[in-house]
Amino acid sequence: MTDCKTIDLNADLGESFGHYTIGNDAAMLDVVTSANVACGFHGGDPEVMAATFRVARKKGVAVGAHPGFPDLWGFGRRIMPFSTGEIERIVAYQVGAAQALATYAGHRLSYVKTHGALGNMTERDPSVAEAVIEAVRRIDPSLPLVAIALSHLERIGRERGMTIFSEVFADRAYTEDGHLVSRKEPGAVLHDATFAADRIVRMVQAGAIETVSGQMLPARIDSICVHGDNAESVEVARTVRTRLEAAGITLRALT
Repeated sequence: MTDCKTIDLNADLGESFGHYTIGNDAAMLDVVTSANVACGFHGGDPEVMAATFRVARKKGVAVGAHPGFPDLWGFGRRIMPFSTGEIERIVAYQVGAAQALATYAGHRLSYVKTHGALGNMTERDPSVAEAVIEAVRRIDPSLPLVAIALSHLERIGRERGMTIFSEVFADRAYTEDGHLVSRKEPGAVLHDATFAADRIVRMVQAGAIETVSGQMLPARIDSICVHGDNAESVEVARTVRTRLEAAGITLRALT
C-alpha cells in the first residue's frame, strides 16, 4: 500500500547539449525533489551534467543517472537494436559518467532511472530489465533503481534484492493493463496541468494507476515523474506539487 503521507516528485533534466537548450531546468529544480540527469547519450553533455548536478546540490534536490539509447536525433525515444549485453554496457557507461560528474560537482548520485525507449522496454521486456539490473548491480548493488510501476524492472529488481522505487507519470496516459500509452497514440501525453494534477492526487491517495477509462489498478507509488521537455512542464510540475501538498501529502526525495 502506498504511503500517502510522503511522495517524491522527479523530472527528467539536464537534457540540453552544446548550443541546444531543452526545457527549463532552473525553474523545474525549484519544484521537484529529485532530478533525473541525462548522461550524454539521448541528451546532455559534460558541461550540462556538471552544471545540473551543481545547481541541484545548491537547491537540495536529489539526483539520479538517466541513461538512454545513443539517439540524439530521436531524443532516446526510438527503439535501437542492441543486444542485452550491449544494453548492460551502455547503461554502465552512462552511470559511471553520472557518478563521476556528480562527485565532481560536489553532489552524490542517489539512484538510476532509464530514459525513453529503453525505459519503456524495461516495462514490457524482462530481458532488458535484467540487463539494466545487471549493469547497476555490477557497479553498485546498493544503488536504487527507479522503475515504472507494474513493470518487469520493478518485479525482477525486487526479486533480485535491489532497492526499487516505483514510479508513475503525471503527464502520461495509461492503458487498461497499466502500461504507458504509446507516444504514437493521440492523448498519450497530458498537457492540461489541472487535469494531470487532480489525476495524480487520486492515484497517490488510492495507491493505484488510473487508466484512460478511469479504472484504478493497485500499484506501489514511491515517485511521480513530470517530463522536463514539454512546453507545459513547469506549469504541470508546479500544479502537481501544489495539489499534492493541499491534499496533505509531503514532497520528499527518494533518499
